[in-house]
This record gives sequence, C-alpha cells and structure tokens, in this order.
Amino acid sequence: MAVRSVYRSLLYALLIILSLFYLMPVYVMLITSLKPLDQITLSQMWELPHSLDFSSYQQAFERLSPNFMNSISLVVPATLLSALLGSLNGYVLSKWKFKGADWIFTAILFGMFIPYQSILIPLIQFLREVGLYNTIPGLIFVHVVYGIPITTLMFRNFYASIPEEMIESAKIDGAGIFKIYQHIIAPLSITGFVVVGIWQFTNIWNEFLFAVTITTSSQQPIMVALQNLSGSQIVQWNVQMAGALLAALPTLLVYIFLGKFFVKGLLAGSVKG
Repeated sequence: MAVRSVYRSLLYALLIILSLFYLMPVYVMLITSLKPLDQITLSQMWELPHSLDFSSYQQAFERLSPNFMNSISLVVPATLLSALLGSLNGYVLSKWKFKGADWIFTAILFGMFIPYQSILIPLIQFLREVGLYNTIPGLIFVHVVYGIPITTLMFRNFYASIPEEMIESAKIDGAGIFKIYQHIIAPLSITGFVVVGIWQFTNIWNEFLFAVTITTSSQQPIMVALQNLSGSQIVQWNVQMAGALLAALPTLLVYIFLGKFFVKGLLAGSVKG
C-alpha cells in the first residue's frame, strides 16, 4: 500500500507539472491581453499587469465581430451537414452490406489522405465556375466534402456496436432502410452526433488554409481576420492576444458543455478504429 501511495503521489505531481507547463502559453496570452501596449516587453513577459486594461478586448471585438459571424455562418451548417451525411454513409456501410461496400468505404477513406495543398488550384477553378468562390456557401461545400471521410469512419464504427438483431427485427416488421434509420438508428446516435459535431466544429472553426484562399475581405472567417490583427508595422500584442482568446472561446465553451458526452462517445467506440 505504501508503494502504491508513493507511486500515486508521484503520478499526480507529474500531471500537475505537465498541466502547468501546458498552461504557460495561456497564462502569457491572458496577462498580455490585459496590459497596455507600453508595458509589453520581452523582459516583462511573465509579470502581471500593473493595472487591468480591457481596451484590447474592445478593439479586438470591434475588428473581429463581422468575421466572427462569418465563422458561425460557416461552422454550424457545415458541421450539421457533414455529420448527417457521415451518419447516413456509416449506417448504410455498416448495416446494409452490399457487393462492393468495403471497396466504397475504402475509397471514401482515401479522401482523408489527400493533402489540402494538392487540390487548391482545381478547387478554386471549380468554385469559380459554379459561382461559389469567395462565398460562405463555397466554404461550407468544401468542408462538408472534406469532412465526409472522417465522419463516415466515426459513424460506421459507432453503428457497428448496434446489435444486428435490432435491424433484423425491424426488417421482419416491414420497416425499410429509412424507417429503420429514423426510428432505431437516429435515436441511438445522439452520442455519436455529439462526438462528430465537436470534432467537426473544432476542425472547421480553426481551419485556415481553405479560408484564406477561397474567401477574401468581408467573407473571411475569424481565423484569417485574427492573422490580420498583427498589423504591418507595429504589432499590437495585447490586441492580438485578446483576439486569440476571443477566437478560442467558442471551441472552449463547446468542450465545457459537451465534453462529458465527447468522452462518453469515445469510450463507446465511436472513433475506435
């Protein structure tokens, strides 16, 4: 018992040290955002501000608020659509086996390994042709398409844990593919949708490459606008750090309120390979 107690104490001490190390950048961001510009120097990086100054948050919010709404308009429909399509794909590929299903699943997964950079030029040309370049719907389309492989994988593995007897019983009762999905699969998929939703929300919210190449000016999401806060001559570090914290707030709130469902979904095997 004594050895176990010592081991547990050492483990907790190590976890605390690692947590402090991980939180150091957050601490620097927070105190920098609360300092006036003349107090921000490399030698005073770790020092607390002499007085709290929230003007940097006001400036950051005024400059980022239009782009914040762009990100909301992008992330919500893109997350819902990619989750729904992934759910339907995972349901069909796991519960309605047909000839070539495994090959189709492999082909869908192949999309996960296509680098963004390799398809940027043809993607932009395609979006120009269909009139979606420099639009939020164009970005939604891109993220939905790129999200289908990972969401399909998550839901397929999640549905694999649902007993086949439930599906067979519904078939005997005369239910078709969509009735079974509506009345059996969908109600059991809440945890899976939460896991996929958090995954997609975080990835789409933080994505930069598609956002900076497909949209310009007023259509840009918040992550591109955050980069523009750096300025051209003088970097206002307090405003930039305040903007970074504001940009990270939505994903933080998502994990705070849905984190327990995310862990539950992981343990249920929804992302288990």
